[in-house]
Amino acid sequence: MTLDLGVLISGRGSNLQAILDAIAAGTLDARVRLVISNRPGAPGLLRAQEAGVPTAVINHKDHADRASFDAALVDALRQGGASWVVLAGFMRIVTNVLLDAFPGRVVNVHPSLLPAFPGVSAQAQALAHGVRITGCTVHLVDPGTDTGPILAQAAVPVLPDDTEERLSARILAREHELLLHVLAAIAAGNLRVHPPASPATRSRVELLGVPGALGVETTND
Repeated sequence: MTLDLGVLISGRGSNLQAILDAIAAGTLDARVRLVISNRPGAPGLLRAQEAGVPTAVINHKDHADRASFDAALVDALRQGGASWVVLAGFMRIVTNVLLDAFPGRVVNVHPSLLPAFPGVSAQAQALAHGVRITGCTVHLVDPGTDTGPILAQAAVPVLPDDTEERLSARILAREHELLLHVLAAIAAGNLRVHPPASPATRSRVELLGVPGALGVETTND
C-alpha cells in the first residue's frame, strides 16, 4: 500500500530529506502529503517546498497546552490527507489527542538504542555514560517519552575520540537507512500487531523483513 505521510519536524529535516529522496528514487511506496514544523523558519520546510510538498507552521507557543497544540496538528494532518505520521526530529512530546487520531500509525526515530538514553541529547548521554555501543531506534509512539513499541534498531560503535558532533553524524546516517527500511516494510504490509489475550497480558508488535527488526512486548495500559 502507498503510505500517505504527514511528517513533523522541528529543525533541519535530514530524515525528511531521506524520505523524499527514497520516494523520488522509487524505493519507497509513499507520498508526503504535508510537512509541519512547530518552529517558524525550520530549514526542513525549505526541503519540503523544493520537493513540491505542502508545508505548514503550527507554533506550539501559540497554544495554551499540549492537547490544544496536538488538536491543531490533527486538523492539519487530516486536511492534508495523511494517514501515517512520522516524527522526524520533532522536539515535542505528543499527547493522546494525536495518538488517538492515528492509532498505531505514529512513528518516531530516536538516536539511541532504546530503552537506553531516552529524551533529549541522547548522544551526549551515551558519551557521558561511557558506553561502547549506541545506535538508533525506530518505534511506534505512545504517550511516554520514547517508550513505544520498538520496530527496529541499528547499532553504532562509540569511538575513543568521539565528540557529540561526530557521534551524532554517524548515528544520523544510520537513522536515515533504518527509517526507510521500516517505512518500506510498513508499506509492504509487514507490520503485525498481536493484541493481548486479556487485560493482564501483553500485546506484541512485529515488523517483518527489516534488518534489526525486533518483536517487542508492550504493556496494555
